[in-house]
Order: sequence, then C-alpha cells, then structure tokens
Amino acid sequence: MSQNTSVSAGSAALRLPSRVLITGGSTGIGFACAQLFRRAGASVGLIGRSEPGLERAAAALRQDDGGTTGAIATASASVSDEQAISSAVDRIAEAIGGLDAVVLSAGVDGELGSLVPEVTADSFREVLETNVLGAFLTVRSALPHLRRSVDATVTIIGSDSGFVAVPGMLAYNASKGAIVQLTRALAVELYETDGIRVNSVAPSVVDTPMARRGLGDEVMDAPPFPIQSAEDVAWSVAYLSSGQARAVNGATLLSDFGYTGRSSFPA
Repeated sequence: MSQNTSVSAGSAALRLPSRVLITGGSTGIGFACAQLFRRAGASVGLIGRSEPGLERAAAALRQDDGGTTGAIATASASVSDEQAISSAVDRIAEAIGGLDAVVLSAGVDGELGSLVPEVTADSFREVLETNVLGAFLTVRSALPHLRRSVDATVTIIGSDSGFVAVPGMLAYNASKGAIVQLTRALAVELYETDGIRVNSVAPSVVDTPMARRGLGDEVMDAPPFPIQSAEDVAWSVAYLSSGQARAVNGATLLSDFGYTGRSSFPA
C-alpha cells in the first residue's frame, strides 16, 4: 500500500481536520504537514514570507494531491507582524471556508554557533519575535475562526532544544523552551473557554532546508546521530490534530529517539 493510500484510508478513522492553516507552510515541516493533510482530503492554507516560495509549494501540492477537491490558498506575511498576520489568517480562513486546525511551523534559528558574547540583541530579538510572539499572534488571529469549528486544534512545532541545550544556540533554546510553556498556557485557557486543544511537537534534528543551512550538508548526509524526516513530524502533528487525540491537551510530544531519557551515569 502506498503512502498516499495509507493517508487516505486512515484519515476517516483518525478524524483529521478538513480545513487547516499552516504557517511556515512552503517548506520543511510545514510543507510536509500540508502534504499529509491534502492527501487526506483537507483544504489547506499556507502562510509564509516568500510569495514565490508559496507559489511553488501550492503548485507542488496540486500535483501531489491525487485528485483531492479541497482548496489550496496562500498568503504572504511575517508571523511577527501583527497586522500582516491578522490579515493573512482572515484571507486564508475565507478562502478555505473556515479553520478547524492551525499548525504553527514558522521559525528561525538565529546566530547558530555564536556564543554569549557574540550574540547580538537584534538577532536574539528576531528569534523570540518569530518563534514565540509569532506563534501567539497567529493563534490570537485564528481564534475567531477556530471558535466556529467543532473540536478545533492548534499544534505548535517546537524542538527538543526546549528541553536540552548546546553552546551556540542561545536564542533558539530560549525560544523553544518558551514554546513548551506557551503551549500549556494556551491549552488551559482555550480549552476552558472554547474547547480548543493546544499541543506541540518537539522533534530532535529534522532533515529540513533550515537544518541543512545551520548544520551543513556534510553533517546531514552522514550524521553521527539519528535524524528524522519532516514527514515523521507531520504524522505526529496529524495525530495531535485528530479526533483520536481528543483527551490530549497542553502536551509537548518529544520525539527524539529517546535521547533525553538517557542518564549521564556511565553504565
């Protein structure tokens, strides 16, 4: 059975959302999520900063959808721009007939490899504004649309960097740690008031264009550690967005091959 058939056949059992907005949807994890939901028959809306990138992603989805009739919409915006992201979310919701799920995949990594004395305030601020403020602004903008849906969900793409740290990733570590608590805070408030579930996925290194820019092709092609695909993460997002996960709220799904569970004891 092909991957596409598996998605299509399993979507009814999973009760996947039918109208999905994805930030950072033109590449990497966001695009993999768009592919998965489209193959399951959903309408998808992609938000990104590059209009040509969005056009290429939409064209690729149309070629890949296997005859799916759902809509594909795009809107260009920076998630940290309050007015721009609000307008983009509204345009996407109108184009695909509402929102059942939001996937927040937009993110930047900052000055990778720079130690504390070398990190600039502007770079640190950009990472937090994109990764944390951008997630909040997108959720707030989508809230009126999600409230009209039944069993609406928000899934944030975090990172194992919210749980562990290495030198040279200061701002990124801080931002992904903030995502863990933002997930909890949003989940508590929005489920109580609107029945909206909020969860996040925290993968270890994923083979994406951003990871390759940061780590280099040599490391990614012959890694000394396990690497997952963007599609691996998309399946985690699909589960958390599905009706089968109706009791899961405020959780961060750490997908790191068990590395954070290892003891430092040399046994």
